[in-house]
This record gives sequence, structure tokens and C-alpha cells, in this order.
Amino acid sequence: MDLLRKLLLFQAFFLLSGCAKTSYLVNQGLGQFSLQIHGVRNDKILSDPSVDLKTKERIELITKAKDHFYQFWQKPPKDIYSKTTLLDQEEVTTLVIVSPHDKIEPQKECFWFMGCFPYLGFFKREAALKYAAQKNEQGFITVTRPVYAYSTLGYFSDRILSSFFVFSDEDLIDLVFHELYHTIFFIKNEVDLNENLANFFAREMTKDYLNLTADDLKKRAVLREQDRLLSQALVKLTAELNERYGKLENPKREETDRVFSEFMQERFKPEIKQVCEQQKIEKERCFPLNREWNNASLAAFLTYENRAQEIEELYQKLQLTLQDFQLYIEDKYTQYLKEKTKDSFERFLFATLL
Repeated sequence: MDLLRKLLLFQAFFLLSGCAKTSYLVNQGLGQFSLQIHGVRNDKILSDPSVDLKTKERIELITKAKDHFYQFWQKPPKDIYSKTTLLDQEEVTTLVIVSPHDKIEPQKECFWFMGCFPYLGFFKREAALKYAAQKNEQGFITVTRPVYAYSTLGYFSDRILSSFFVFSDEDLIDLVFHELYHTIFFIKNEVDLNENLANFFAREMTKDYLNLTADDLKKRAVLREQDRLLSQALVKLTAELNERYGKLENPKREETDRVFSEFMQERFKPEIKQVCEQQKIEKERCFPLNREWNNASLAAFLTYENRAQEIEELYQKLQLTLQDFQLYIEDKYTQYLKEKTKDSFERFLFATLL
């Protein structure tokens, strides 16, 4: 499908959407269109003497990682990342996550053919801040954060964006594998699982790609275990806070703010501090204590981390290669569709761990 046909599809989508979402969708379509039309072929940028060496090196690194990805999965390479768009800002979009004040749960926005998402992204930061302010006025809790990369899931041939270049070499490779994974496997309406799977496969592929020594792998295993324990504690504490919200008879904003503040001081901070001390985690790596939290940021964390442990456990239990593990997941998804169960695929996939 060429660019014109895709734009016509999006235009039809806009016309079929409710009035409240039309403006958002039109602006997002224009923003995506801008990224597309300003893309320049990589070979042209690499041969341009006016482009700095660092930019060229980053493009070459991304291209090599992309080639490795498709070779690894034995799939024909796509046109994705064949062009580069240089932005006039550091981030490509600004993400807004919205949660009720009395429950840690992302407010989902649903779109006709793309499914539901627990966030909204805005190409213009001002629009993101305006949307967040509106939600705050309505009594919701919000958090905004910059986004440096995302996938259009095959609707467009994604460009390399100059926003990618803020990452270190290793993190950039991991990012490429993460975003490309979305192009080979994505389940509609299950963003949490999609992100957790992409995180897992990208991390494992990055370790393989870098050809790390046994000593490097051992050090990383220690750091990974520390992060796992912190994430586990954070998930547990979030569930506990949600339980406290649920016990409120009249959960007005003043009351939930009080519950949140007391919980952070009496339970959250002492518990996380204890984990870091017991595991000898350095202060700068004790990330839950280095961030500002609210219901929305906790909900965002769960989106990317709440199934990480189950995926790792399933991988270890099956003792498969990474490629065969992916085939296993795909086969389970085919089985899931045939059975037409009302459960989510996430529950269906991890049922064997119960």
C-alpha cells in the first residue's frame, strides 16, 4: 500500500470517528505525514558532506541492527528505517498517561482499526500539555513524558528519527530491536503484553548481537536480577495502594491525595529502600526512589513491566531457543483465536504458569 492510499485510509478514519477525537486524529495524521515527507534516503545522507559524522555513524548502526533483526528471524527486510527524518526538537512526540485519582489504571483511548491504547501521543508538546491540563481539571491524574521512538505497526514505513540519537549505542540497538519486533508480532488491544514481549525479545537479541563475554553476561545478570526485584516490589506496592483506594467509602480527591501521600511515606519509600539495601543496589540505580510518582506514572510503569517476570519464567520453563519461543507464542495465539475465548491472550499465554 503506497503513501497516498494510506493517507486516504486515515482520512476515512477521521471522518468515521467521533467529534471528540477528530481534531486529535487529524493533527496526528498531519504529524505522521510530516515525518514521512521529510524523510531522506539513508544513502543520500551518508554521502552528504554537510552531515556530521556522528549522525552518519548512528544511521549506519541502526541499519546494521535492522539487517541483523531480519536475518535473525529469517524474514524479508521491510522498507522501515530506509530513510531518515531530522527533527527540529529532541523528542518526536510527548506521551500523556491518564489515570483516575482513586485507582491506578490507565484511561484507555480506542480507535477503530488500531485498537485501544493506555496513553495518547502528541507531536506538539503544547497540545500534550493542554490535553493533560484538561484531564487534570476533570479530576484525573496525569503524567507527560518525552518519546524518542515509536512504531506505526506497518501502517507506514517508519523513518529513522534524529530523536533516536540521544541513546547510547547499546540502548539504540535495543530500541531498534524493540520497535522492529512490533512489526512482526502485535496483538490488538493488548498493549501491556505487546510492550513486555518487545522488551524481552529486544533485550535477549541485544545480548546476542553484542556477542558479550561470559563475565559481561554475569554482570548483566546481576543487574537484571536487581531490576527484577525492584520491579516486583513496585508492582506489589502498586497493588497494595490500589487496595487502599478500593476501601474508601467516599473517595473524594482530597481523601485519595491523603492516602497516596501517607502510603508513599509509610510503605513505599521504606520498602524500596530496604530492597536496595538488602540487594546492595547503588543509590543511582535504585530507580523507584529517584522518580516522582503518581497514579498515572505508576500505571505507565505497569504497562511496560507487569508481565516481564511471567515471560521470563515461561521462557526458562520451555527451554527453547529465542526463535522457537517466538514460534511457540505465535502458535498459542493461533490456538487462542480458534478457541474464541473471552479471556485476553495474555491470560491464555500464561495459563501454564498457574
